[in-house]
Order: sequence, then structure tokens, then C-alpha cells
Amino acid sequence: MSATTEPNVGSFTLGGPLTAEPAGPIEVPEHDEWTLPNGFAWVFPGEGNHGLVRPVIMADGFNLGRSKLDSLYQGLEGGNFPFISELRRRGRDVILLGFEERSASILENAQAAEAVIMRAIAEQMGDTRLVVGGFSMGGIVTRYALAKLETRRMDHRTGLYFSYDSPHRGASIPVGVQAFSHFIPFPNDFAKQMNSPAARQMLWSHYDKDTDKVGTAPERTEFLAALDRVGSWPQIPMKIAVANGRADGVGLPDVNPGGVALRIDQIYPGTTFYTQAQGDDVTAAHLNRRFPKAEKTVTTSGFPELDGAPGGTLHTYKILADTMEKLGGKADLRHEDVCFVPSVSAVAIRDIETQDDLYANIDGLSPDESELDDFLCSSTTSAHTAITEELCTWLMDRLPD
Repeated sequence: MSATTEPNVGSFTLGGPLTAEPAGPIEVPEHDEWTLPNGFAWVFPGEGNHGLVRPVIMADGFNLGRSKLDSLYQGLEGGNFPFISELRRRGRDVILLGFEERSASILENAQAAEAVIMRAIAEQMGDTRLVVGGFSMGGIVTRYALAKLETRRMDHRTGLYFSYDSPHRGASIPVGVQAFSHFIPFPNDFAKQMNSPAARQMLWSHYDKDTDKVGTAPERTEFLAALDRVGSWPQIPMKIAVANGRADGVGLPDVNPGGVALRIDQIYPGTTFYTQAQGDDVTAAHLNRRFPKAEKTVTTSGFPELDGAPGGTLHTYKILADTMEKLGGKADLRHEDVCFVPSVSAVAIRDIETQDDLYANIDGLSPDESELDDFLCSSTTSAHTAITEELCTWLMDRLPD
């Protein structure tokens, strides 16, 4: 390590189980590949099907770079529940939709979703209605694509839209962590991910590296306006969703608001991240580096207690701590996981700006308050986009005949 600079610790990106690099080689069954505008798709036929008969289109989620559909396949198949095998066993043709750049604008990646829908219609034998949806950002991309097709009076032949822990009302990455990505004195993948068009569109609150301000990114405002212009949601298919967070208002009780989440030493010494607390001028992080010397305090005002909220979780601080330790630092890690997609956001029933809405007991609300036709929250808090038998079985039981 140079005596004049801190190490470049920004080689990582934040992602859920479906984007994790597998420990070993991945065996992916034989499949067709389709080339699409801004994307591509892998097609796995259902058992007993000759050609495309009962298509289920599932879009990849957010990260940096080109979709790694082998990793997505492994995440869907190799965990606690073999989702793809179960779909195929039920006679469903699985189409995995990937993007050339996952962090590109949702509006750009929606072009790939529109194209895969129209290709599936063109190649399908029979008249079973399509199933179209996605994981995390993929659920937002397909939501917009279907709604846009409807405004253009194009028949998408979709009977069911689904989302899997998608941030319909916004996602949360601690603003201190966002700020740290730009505090690293090198161009780095983490900063590129945090400042990408898709991150700016999906994050409820974004740290602006040029102004040091925390708030709604203009790209999010523009994206929400674009959604409104296409009616916000597709109107023809049934709309369902699952959330990796709980519905009873219980999140991560061990995450104490305002407490230390992670403290770093040796490299970036004294850099400390705090769990999000309510109030004004609340310290979210204190950042420090030796070379070139700099320090910064990141504060928030008017935020709810996002980090411990009910929702699908992300290993945000564990990923950061592990990277620091690999490069010679010491990490005092108090909280590996924090909320990434609040339950109320994933089932589109409340916004996440206020404490009461963020921690709402969804079980106690009328389902009619959701923008969806039906939804299910996990019975236990699970990682963002974690594939579980509970959520997947519920989804599969609602597929059109």
C-alpha cells in the first residue's frame, strides 16, 4: 500500500442472493438464447413441452454490469427451493431476462422487457396467457414495460404480473454508505453503482456527490413522472407481489437507531457508520482518510428509522467490513444486515417517508389500500430476493391456466 494514499476499497458492489458469485462452477441446463435490444434472454422449456407453450418471463435485478444469468439461475435454483425446476415441472417455460447494463435507466432496460414479451408471443404455441415479472428492479422494469405497451394499444397477452421484493415505493441504502463510495480517492465500481441511473431512480433518498446533499434524485422524480404517463401500472393483468420482509410491523429489533453499525480502523481509521435514527442533523456517518487527508460528517434530517425497518435485508455492512479486512483494515461490525426494500414498498401499500408508514402493521390494513390485486409478505425476515418455498409456492399457485 502506498504511503500517500488509502487503498482502493471500492472494488465491490452491493447485491442480494440472486447476484452473489457462486462458490463453484454452475451447471445450467440446455437452453436457447435470444438477443434483444439492451438485453438478452435464456429460454428453458417446461417438462413435456415442444416449443414455447406456457411462458413465465422473469427479469433480473439491479447491480453493475451485464446480467450474469448463470448466477441468476443458480440463485433461483440452488438455494432453499428449486424455483426453476418446480416451474418447469408444472409445465411452465422459464424465460430469464438479462440486461446489457443492469445499472442503466429503467426506461432503457424496459425496451428489453418489451422485446422479450413480443418475442414470446410470436413464438408461443397455444393461447395460455403470459406471466411477466421480475426480482427487485426487474419487477419495476416489467411493470413499466407492460404499462407502456398498454398505452400504445399493443396486446401483451399477459395474464399475470408479479414482482419479487421490488421497491415500488423506493429502496434504502444508508446515505453514509453511499457517501463513502465517493470518499474513496479512486474511481471505483461501488461509486459507479451508487451513482448509476437505476440507483438514482430507485433509491428513496440519494447522496449527491457533487453537492453533498441528501434527498430525492432528479432521476427518481423523472422516472416517477414517466410511470405516471403510462398509467403507473398495467391495467389488464392481475398484479401480485411478494415481500421478503414481514407484514406485522416487526423488522430488525437488534438494530438500535443511532447506534454504531460499523467502525473501521487502520485504513480509513475512525470511519464510523451509524444506524439511521429520526430527528434533525442526525449523524449517519463520520468518514476519515489519511492519504490524501480528509474527513467528512454525513447527516440526515427528517428520516424515519430505515435500517431496522420491516423488509428484505441486504448484507450492506458485512460486505463493506469484509472488503476492509481483506485490504488490511480492522472492522468492528455490529450489524451485518439492514433493511433494503421495506415491506410496505414491496407490496405497494404505503410510502416510506414517515415512521408510522414505514413500520405499518400490514396485516392490520385493508388489502384494498395496496396498488396490487394480491400480495404476500414473508412470515420471517429474509434477505432481499431470497428464494423461499413459502413465497415461491404462493406465486406458482396463482399462475394462469
